[in-house]
Amino acid sequence: TVSDDCPAEELDSEHPLFILYTSGTTGKPKGILHTTGGYLTGTYITSKWVFDLKDEDTYWCTADIGWVTGHSYVVYGPLANGATVFMYEGAPNHPEPDRFWKLIERHKINILYTAPTAIRAFIKWGEQYPLKHDLSSLRLLGTVGEPINPEAWMWYHTIIGKGRCPIVDTWWQTETGAIMISPLPGATPTVPGTATRPFPGILIDIQTKAGKSVPANEGGYLVVTKPFPSMLRTIYKDDERYQKTYWSEIPHVYFAGDGARRDERGYFWIMGRVDDVINVSGHRLGTAEVESALVSHPAVAEAAVVGKPDELKGQAISAFVTLEGGRTGGDELKAELRAHVAKEIGSLAKPDDIRFTDMLPKTRSGKIMRRLLREIAAGNQVAGDTTTLEDFSVLEKLRQDEE
Repeated sequence: TVSDDCPAEELDSEHPLFILYTSGTTGKPKGILHTTGGYLTGTYITSKWVFDLKDEDTYWCTADIGWVTGHSYVVYGPLANGATVFMYEGAPNHPEPDRFWKLIERHKINILYTAPTAIRAFIKWGEQYPLKHDLSSLRLLGTVGEPINPEAWMWYHTIIGKGRCPIVDTWWQTETGAIMISPLPGATPTVPGTATRPFPGILIDIQTKAGKSVPANEGGYLVVTKPFPSMLRTIYKDDERYQKTYWSEIPHVYFAGDGARRDERGYFWIMGRVDDVINVSGHRLGTAEVESALVSHPAVAEAAVVGKPDELKGQAISAFVTLEGGRTGGDELKAELRAHVAKEIGSLAKPDDIRFTDMLPKTRSGKIMRRLLREIAAGNQVAGDTTTLEDFSVLEKLRQDEE
């Protein structure tokens, strides 16, 4: 028989807890090493404050536990708080596209934490599915994994939250282990499209490559200026890569690899990975900004924007677009989308080419693999690591479309 007594193993706070490989969106996956004490401290307090956890709550983070969000916010953080955690490993659209909403109604879920990719899929399938279920048990909604475009934020707020649930748009990384920027529900006024302010005790700045802070509303590099408990300690068996990747780009700070700007309220707007900033005729454009403009068009369900070499402009904008159910692409719609982006942002941001596709290449955690799209847009063979690609048939279909 198994004993009722299960004493915890005492370990040093810096004892390695786990190694988690990043999704490889920018190259070969890196083994991120987290340690016992700091990681648990970070996930415990962020779970408690960001999700406003209460004893009676049933909490659902939809992430795969093999991804850092599942590690931190399905397993470690909520359970360290003694929370009731709901887990589900099936598809969100099987047997019907209302699977998530049926589960929320049946199990009286109070807190839902999911990815913008999932929200955009729900929008594509139609609001009729959530509207036929009682979602009144929900009191808090969260997003994770990438910046959420304002249109998806408003749909989530209105259709799922019925205009009464706060949304915590969270920014963090596999490397940080825990949430770094997020509203605190009831304390931080939210604005669609921004993760708002750093979590208490986290010191973040926007700097130039020379390490100078940039003024409000100017783009720059997002950096963390002081250590924090849950940060990675190294890349497994590659200390040199660890130092080069995170500590050598800008002096004396942690380089997150994301572009961002800070507005006059001190709210942070994430522009996406530094690799995802396109330089068109000397003007820097965040791909997230162009993607958001495309998705705000009623025909578009999802969009991914990348830069490709251009002799005249340095870089040209290439857009991969999936359409709402029932819509078909063509030259007329391409012209309409270009005009729409010009109206939303400016003529400089108009995509030079638009390709319609049924699906975009994504990792298992739902992140679009823009590195692969850059290769396709440039007319190159796809090279580099593809082990974390969720569906290889998507890549094959994109190749066929090119031919």
